[in-house]
Amino acid sequence: MGPLGKMIVADLQDRRVGRVVAAVDASPEIAGKHLAEVVPGSDADVVIRKSVGEVKEVHSGVRSGIDCAIVTTASDLPSCKPLFLELLARGISVVSTCEELLFPWLRHDAMAREIDTVAHDNGARILGTGVNPGFLMDTLPVFASAVCRSVSNVTVYRVQDATSRRVPFQQKIGAGLTDDEFVRRVRAGTLRHVGLGESLHFIARYFDFRLERWDEKIGPVHADRDLTCALGEVPKGRVSGVKQVAHGWDIEDNCVISLHFQAAIGQQDPHDRVVIEGEPRLDLRVNGGVHGDIATSAIVVNCIAPLLEARPGLQTMATIPLVKWTAERM
Repeated sequence: MGPLGKMIVADLQDRRVGRVVAAVDASPEIAGKHLAEVVPGSDADVVIRKSVGEVKEVHSGVRSGIDCAIVTTASDLPSCKPLFLELLARGISVVSTCEELLFPWLRHDAMAREIDTVAHDNGARILGTGVNPGFLMDTLPVFASAVCRSVSNVTVYRVQDATSRRVPFQQKIGAGLTDDEFVRRVRAGTLRHVGLGESLHFIARYFDFRLERWDEKIGPVHADRDLTCALGEVPKGRVSGVKQVAHGWDIEDNCVISLHFQAAIGQQDPHDRVVIEGEPRLDLRVNGGVHGDIATSAIVVNCIAPLLEARPGLQTMATIPLVKWTAERM
């Protein structure tokens, strides 16, 4: 029930895609409150619990049980795994914004197999998604290739003005830090766009690119003028954001995938772009870029129905039915 969780609850209500029957947040400032106190207009009977274990089965008319859980907690799979297994063991399907869940076989193959087994054995499904990773830098280029008879390489750009993004995202990109603080946080693993490697290997898997090697590099973006964001002032010369680049090479040493991610306060010319070299060549660009918070909430909600139509087990954005905008399902 952080900033993103609140957005998703409001989105579910506004579009009438589903009814929130339970909410969980371990924070003592939120746990114990009625959901309506946190998200106005929510079901007044729903109390935010401290743990999933406190959530009981829900029975309403001819429907019983919980159809799906939405998990918006951590970016790394090891942190989320206990919660995922707890939900799946109860037969509850899961849509999560955990970035490493997009393609968990890259860094956590054994965990991925365990999650798949528990989900399958309990008739549940689980999916990692989001705007990025989850769509713009992975699913979109794969889907766009449907009109290609050949593909030799893919380049994707996501350039964002993070001024209007939620506070946790601005913290994640290091807005306002000094260079020394930036380096320390990168070394500690607390500052980076999580999921770029997962996006790269997602593309490689579904394009059948056999990667011989890959790399990922990260560096700061500096403010070229005094800026202001939700975290406060960002003086000229301070870190305003992050730039990350990942490349993948095939066995013939051809660079077949290039991913470029840049998010900064006051970033000029924000855009999203997918370039597919093939027959035909495709060059798709979204001027202004896709708003990350709105889009993340939207894709999570839009994935619920397709996921529930898929077979039990660990799914990806390429193995569930086509995800599209949906509303008024209730």
